Amino acid sequence: MTADEGLSSLSLARAEAIVACYPERRSALIPLCHLAQSEHGYLTAAAMEDIAGLVGCSPAEVRGTASFYDMLHLEPVGRYVFAVCTNIACMLAGAYEILSHAERRLGIRVGQSTADEMFTLEEAECLAGCDKAVCVQVNHRFFGPIDEDAFDRLVDDLAEGRLADTVPPHGVLSRVSRTIGMPAKEAREAKEAKEAKEAREARGAGGAGAAGAAGAAGGSGS
Repeated sequence: MTADEGLSSLSLARAEAIVACYPERRSALIPLCHLAQSEHGYLTAAAMEDIAGLVGCSPAEVRGTASFYDMLHLEPVGRYVFAVCTNIACMLAGAYEILSHAERRLGIRVGQSTADEMFTLEEAECLAGCDKAVCVQVNHRFFGPIDEDAFDRLVDDLAEGRLADTVPPHGVLSRVSRTIGMPAKEAREAKEAKEAKEAREARGAGGAGAAGAAGAAGGSGS
């Protein structure tokens, strides 16, 4: 995957459908970033240019927004991103020992990816899974409590595809297209057209009623 690769024709079509869910195109910026990440694994320079064109902003604005969120990657990462929580609850449960074990098991250090681009290892400040310490995320899916044996089983299950139905690649937040929420552009335009028609009909009926009343008044006077 290179930085020259933008959104595919399929993703561009999906992008337009996502944009249609919002009253303003710029509101779709972050969902489009997730869409691009689902295709490439990270936000390529070309994909950010495509997103900028779709929402009407500059590529620098797309990059600036994406750089604020750790769920979005500006550099290549593995197919599966491990995030090991080392905050207080997990630390007391042995998080640093698990993190060290993860480095040995994967053969990489925190912040690195395996040579086969399968795994990336990160240290997380807090995953809000204190009741499952030590908590680990893989592509934003929670696992825990995790010990060394459980970590090894998780690595094997991911590598052999046994969790393909529950852990999508590249940190995709959702595998389901949006069908609810804010009205899509077509539905919104249809609603506005219907309301305008009803308003015209109401004005026409009011005008006809007034004309009829005036005619009746004229007839009684003669």
